[in-house]
Amino acid sequence: MNKTDTPVTVIGLGLMGRAIARAFLKAGHPTTVWNRTTAKAARLVAEGARLAPTVGAALATGSPAIICVTDYQAMRELFGANEIDLDGTQLINLTSGNSTQAREAARWAQQRGARYLDGAIMAIPSAIGTDEAVILHSGPQSDFEVHKEALTALGTVTYLGADHGLASLYDVAGLAMMWSVLNAWLQGTALLRTAGVDAATYAPFAQRIAAGVAEWLPGYAEQIDRGSFPAEVSALETDARAMEHLIEESEALAINAELPRLIKAMADRAIAAGHGREQYPVLIEEFGKPGTD
Repeated sequence: MNKTDTPVTVIGLGLMGRAIARAFLKAGHPTTVWNRTTAKAARLVAEGARLAPTVGAALATGSPAIICVTDYQAMRELFGANEIDLDGTQLINLTSGNSTQAREAARWAQQRGARYLDGAIMAIPSAIGTDEAVILHSGPQSDFEVHKEALTALGTVTYLGADHGLASLYDVAGLAMMWSVLNAWLQGTALLRTAGVDAATYAPFAQRIAAGVAEWLPGYAEQIDRGSFPAEVSALETDARAMEHLIEESEALAINAELPRLIKAMADRAIAAGHGREQYPVLIEEFGKPGTD
């Protein structure tokens, strides 16, 4: 079947669930929907979706079931409380959580005879159905390949590997990047506002810095994977001195310095361990340890 012939089922119609169902409908997929509060399905039904009377009836269609509920526990409670027969059902879970929960959910589903793919949505609801929406999947590759064409209705789909936990791991790793970039920008913005420079003026400069740093990542990744950190650009001890300048400037201007102090403390530990003359990625050793708090 081509991708628009493939029927799908969407379980959970919050903002993201409705965006998912709408994207499938727009791509021409026969779409069955279910939500605990049926009123949320009204517009989708008007657009051509079929509303299943129960979650069991939704799964009984035999089409792959895309799940978008609050969390993994909600999924298990939803299906478990209703004693739903999952034997032979293809579940594609796009619920947010962590990698341990994803792996546990996979075992739970498989014990009930279901096929299971885990996933993570790296997009806001309005981006669903466009190339800007990145949808990550992990689990059996054969299951992914069967449903790949249909899933492209949601955005840019990426298969990460057989480990069910990979999609969630990539999700939180992406969040670490997002928040770290935003936090660094906010720190700089707070500093510059003390001199009357507004955020809009600083933003283009910050973008150039972020883009430049992003270009370092492949080379730094090679160092991490080799476990060798020659100081080709600057040594960690040099970076640590620059961190001290940032802390001093922040404190002098009455700007919160907790974030740079945290990173400086990690750098100091690495230097104390003998890594001061190595390059910044050697801090992976500190990031790979449990926190000290």
